Amino acid sequence: MNTVTPPRVLSVIPPMTQLNTPYPSTAYLTGFLRSRGVQAQQVDLALGLVLELLSPTGLRQIHAEVQALPPDARSARVQAFDAQFERYAATLTPTLAFLQGRDATLAHRIASRQFLPEGPRFAALEAYVDPDDPEGGDPLAWAFGALGQQDRARHLATLYLNDLADVVRDAVDERFEFVRYAEALAMSQPSFDPLAQALASPLNLVDRTLARLTRQALVQHEPTVVLLSVPFPGAVYGALRIAQTIKAERPDIRIGLGGGYVNTELRELAEPRLFDFVDAVTLDAGERPLLALLEHWHGTRSRSRLVRTFLRDEDGVVRHLNFGEADIPFEEVGTPTWDGLPLERYLSLLDMLNPMHRLWSDGRWNKLTVAHGCYWKKCSFCDVSLDYISRFDAASAQTLADRIETIVAETGQTGFHFVDEAAPPKSLKALARELQRRQLAISWWGNVRFEKTFTPELCQELADSGCIAISGGLEVASDRLLRLMQKGVSVEQVARVTKAFSDAGILVHAYLMYGFPTQTVQDTVDALEYVRQMFDNGCIQSGFFHRFACTVHSPVGQRPQDYGVTLQPLPPGAFARNDIGFIDPTGTDHDTLGVALKKALYNYMHGIGLEEDVRSWFDTRVPRTTVHRHRIARALETPAR
Repeated sequence: MNTVTPPRVLSVIPPMTQLNTPYPSTAYLTGFLRSRGVQAQQVDLALGLVLELLSPTGLRQIHAEVQALPPDARSARVQAFDAQFERYAATLTPTLAFLQGRDATLAHRIASRQFLPEGPRFAALEAYVDPDDPEGGDPLAWAFGALGQQDRARHLATLYLNDLADVVRDAVDERFEFVRYAEALAMSQPSFDPLAQALASPLNLVDRTLARLTRQALVQHEPTVVLLSVPFPGAVYGALRIAQTIKAERPDIRIGLGGGYVNTELRELAEPRLFDFVDAVTLDAGERPLLALLEHWHGTRSRSRLVRTFLRDEDGVVRHLNFGEADIPFEEVGTPTWDGLPLERYLSLLDMLNPMHRLWSDGRWNKLTVAHGCYWKKCSFCDVSLDYISRFDAASAQTLADRIETIVAETGQTGFHFVDEAAPPKSLKALARELQRRQLAISWWGNVRFEKTFTPELCQELADSGCIAISGGLEVASDRLLRLMQKGVSVEQVARVTKAFSDAGILVHAYLMYGFPTQTVQDTVDALEYVRQMFDNGCIQSGFFHRFACTVHSPVGQRPQDYGVTLQPLPPGAFARNDIGFIDPTGTDHDTLGVALKKALYNYMHGIGLEEDVRSWFDTRVPRTTVHRHRIARALETPAR
């Protein structure tokens, strides 16, 4: 590293990620760089942008955009906002203070439904029916009862903010969302053209606000290097708008791009236009490539010795440089730090009433990784060939507990979300014992594989250490398809493990999948019956169905013949390459079935319809399930072998 002009690094969270807690990538990078003596700061421009748009000034600017629209161009949502603007202006600041935990007493007024203006999002309340009192007058009484004022108010305030986000989308920027902002411009997009056209268009109110925040960050931190961490397709457009502003204001600043989106979709990057905005793109775990890049930019490492890095050369050609150099061991990556992020300004939202499902958006969680990669790395739908999955590297329980103690001391928050692909049971057991040995009182949740190692005894031990919730993949609830997936579990095993977690007082969320190769209508109906029984028997409390997508780095994408499908040709392009279409000879209409699956699951999460025949959720004629109605109950009564 050049000792005369050491780099000053600013890591940036671009719009949009989460609003309740910082996305952890910049915390990891900042903590690591500081452990290596690098001056490093971080800023969350996703949160900053939302808070600026929802400030008194921002709200007036949104209203001005609304009033500039011709009457026939105003949607019903925009008209409702315009008609109630004064009430929005009077209630927005106190409502944000409430969601930030700075004014808890406002809950009483919000919960009364007399304080906030109610737009179209509030119509969803009419869908909530008390299973025990379907004729009741209060649609939320079943969820919050007489004493749940804080949660009731937070749910109503979340609907209120979602109404405002809809207004911004209808009146200012049709791509705007709190999470998936302009996602279609980047997700599985082989051509850079849509992004290039969007970035060349005149700045709208959202763009201008983001540009102003970017300039403020440059003045405050005076970086020589900016790192843009892009975890999702919905953060790409915002990241490149930030880069565009930096290039216009300070072309001397070097800009690096990395993150989950880059690691999955840009591994074959050949698009030179991306480098009009950034100077380098790095793959996989950022520590080693980043150190090499900083050394290169400061003259102490040659270009040929860069690690997993894309650059554009003098001829305008994109080159991938990958000098063979060992990655930083997970034990030595340092402790994440949230220093510099405004922890008191994050918004605790409650958009889903289900007590497990809400954890993703409610509360400010310290995000931490138990181990790098996945210890199983066999699932056929997963990108098991990539570094973030395939390179498993664990840290000791002592190191993890040290990191936890340091983070609690820094943030004052004792809630942790372990964000592993699948936290290893052995590591969790050791960590639980270390937490109890040190008498560290924390609350934590994370993702696991529902394997038989999680005995009732281990589940209770994890609960005693502070575990409050667990998520994991049941995927397609079919033993045939689970074997084809190489998931390494059976439906009955998952039932026993999830029941052990639930019996220990730990909430359980199941990731569910439909549309896997060779999945038939019968498979789908049977899977939903298994899911119904698992809810009915108290094995799981929450779930989410997502449509299977074949990726080029997964076993299905690399060996489609093993899964009975034929891949479709990838469209030409030099930009993103990840999802790939396929032809399944079964010809099942998964789109139609998916609507029923999601409707059933939504009701199951609210305790509704668990006694009904699963066929009632489908709008088309489907076969009767072949699964015995008490299959899961009997499995739970049978000792595991």
